[in-house]
Amino acid sequence: MAELDLLRFLAALAVVAFHYLVAYASVWGDRPAELFPALAPIAGLGILGVELFFIISGFVILMSVWGRGLGAFARSRLVRLYPAYWLSLAAIAAVYGLTGAKALDPKLSPGEYLLNATMFQRLFKVTDASGVYWSLWAELRFYLLISILVIVGVTYARVLIFCGVWLAAVVGAQLLGNATVNEIVMPGYAPYFIAGMALYLIHKHGSAWLPWLYVAAGYGLSIGSALDRVHRRIDLAGFKNMPVTDLSVIITITLIYLVTALVALGALRLKPSRTLTALGGTTYPLYLFHSVIAVALIPLLTGDLPPWAVATITTLAAILVSYLVYSFAERPIQRLLKPRRRTQTPSAPAVQMEKTSVP
Repeated sequence: MAELDLLRFLAALAVVAFHYLVAYASVWGDRPAELFPALAPIAGLGILGVELFFIISGFVILMSVWGRGLGAFARSRLVRLYPAYWLSLAAIAAVYGLTGAKALDPKLSPGEYLLNATMFQRLFKVTDASGVYWSLWAELRFYLLISILVIVGVTYARVLIFCGVWLAAVVGAQLLGNATVNEIVMPGYAPYFIAGMALYLIHKHGSAWLPWLYVAAGYGLSIGSALDRVHRRIDLAGFKNMPVTDLSVIITITLIYLVTALVALGALRLKPSRTLTALGGTTYPLYLFHSVIAVALIPLLTGDLPPWAVATITTLAAILVSYLVYSFAERPIQRLLKPRRRTQTPSAPAVQMEKTSVP
């Protein structure tokens, strides 16, 4: 779906804008919001690009598991997630191990870097090598939960039950406030995954009241979750350095749900093209690599160029590097790791039938 490729890339660009123009004070050596006062209120909303990723993930993962077994699903996720992730982890270790870079340094030991390579470092209370890795832990937990659905078999009715139970668990977790339950249920992020799954049901089977009810519930819960996440950032940095209003957050979440609903209904379609496919493929490396590229380039360029030129060059460099990673590293590794299909040799009766049917 070309429109999803474009949305994924725009989500990644939103996250890049948030980090480069608002969040990375230690990289710039100054508050980015003061360097880009006109852009900061909009770029600050890029923090919600991850929320768009989560809705798309709910949509796409349900699409990918339909009719597949647990082994095929697990292998597809391993092949999809780990190659680019390992490359980004190696780049991070190289930058901090071989240069004098200090900004965003996770200060990890070799053993902690190795634990990061599993992508399960948060399970062992080990710091992420990159700040962007936090969302991958949410994705992994989503995969583990949806594996239950894959084991019992994916059907329309079972997906509805799965979403309903998860939604009820989210409400229960919010009332209970238990840390372990929250870690499993993910009340802050589950509404996006659930809404994405419901939108895929609408896309695949047509509109019905219950999937739309799940989308509406996800939307309502998402507003509170998004406001909470933005408020935490404002509390940390101050409104001057994170100039994002509640109204702009609500409008952004509303637009995210509106656009993804239009995609599900088929009202927003784009013609597939190599460009959109490349943008979709570049998205994941861009999300993983943009931080380390900022650490390497922004301090080097700052002082010689105006801030807008530094941000532009760094963004273009991040996109270029990510495309090269996708084209010349990630895709070849994925092709190598994907299982090869067996070529079936026609049986003798089948061959004979083909011969006799030729006029």
